Amino acid sequence: MGNFTATLHAKKPLAQALLAIGGANSGSGIFSNMVSNPDNRAAFIKSTIATARKYGFDGLDIDWEFPNNPTDMSNLEVFFKEWREAVESEASASSKPPLLLSAAVYFASSFFLDLPRTYPTDAIAKYLDFVNPMCFDYHGSWDTSVTGEHALLYDKTSNISTSYGISSWIEAGVPPKKLVMGMPLYGKSWELKHPKNHGIGAPANGVGPGNNGIMLYSDIVKYNDEHYAHVVYDGDTVSEYSYSGTDWIGYDGPTSVEKKVEYAKTQNLGGYFFWALGYDMNWTLSGIASNTWERMH
Repeated sequence: MGNFTATLHAKKPLAQALLAIGGANSGSGIFSNMVSNPDNRAAFIKSTIATARKYGFDGLDIDWEFPNNPTDMSNLEVFFKEWREAVESEASASSKPPLLLSAAVYFASSFFLDLPRTYPTDAIAKYLDFVNPMCFDYHGSWDTSVTGEHALLYDKTSNISTSYGISSWIEAGVPPKKLVMGMPLYGKSWELKHPKNHGIGAPANGVGPGNNGIMLYSDIVKYNDEHYAHVVYDGDTVSEYSYSGTDWIGYDGPTSVEKKVEYAKTQNLGGYFFWALGYDMNWTLSGIASNTWERMH
């Protein structure tokens, strides 16, 4: 990991490296146990700071997917406070710049599809440098009855959209500059019931091509070329999709990425992120995003 951070630090302009801990497959219970106990919190905080300093990281990111109940959220608030205090103390003692602190979070500030619970937004605004709302996976293999855009910017029919999620964070008191909007470099696929009915929300029989209906952007580009797929940009939702026969794939493409980055900039957000850069096709979408951000600087 030391080579990784050294390589980034040699870039011009300087690139910073954060160590992310957790992820979708790490198990929510592990973090729940950690934040619920003072000794566990102290051990986690101490080890993360030591590891970041050992390998030259500039900050730390916690990716808890997801706090399960209001108690988890309350404990998370305590954890954020103690994490920040420990980072400031270590920086003072070592005469080094304080480590950055961030968190990957749900697309919205509150969960409203299952057990209601809300992130400690006051603590986030006070103790974290930024959060990364994961603005994707709105639709997928758990509902194969109709096609769906899993990262659409707007949805007139529901609150499950990136614009709603980002607005909820701002309304809850998190400064826009502390929000880094997530975008996916992968898509979700469905099998159409009727090849001639191929819009967003069209009837479907199940998942389409890919790994349980998930396709990396690079594979989507290849699939579209090989199958002479029709590619459509939908301005109402700011999303893209392609179809060939009964195969239907919803994803972010060149136009939707450009429009989303423009949205992030006009909302004065701190930035954007992709999950994950390695899924891109020859840096196509990441390049468009970077150029758009700089153009609007």
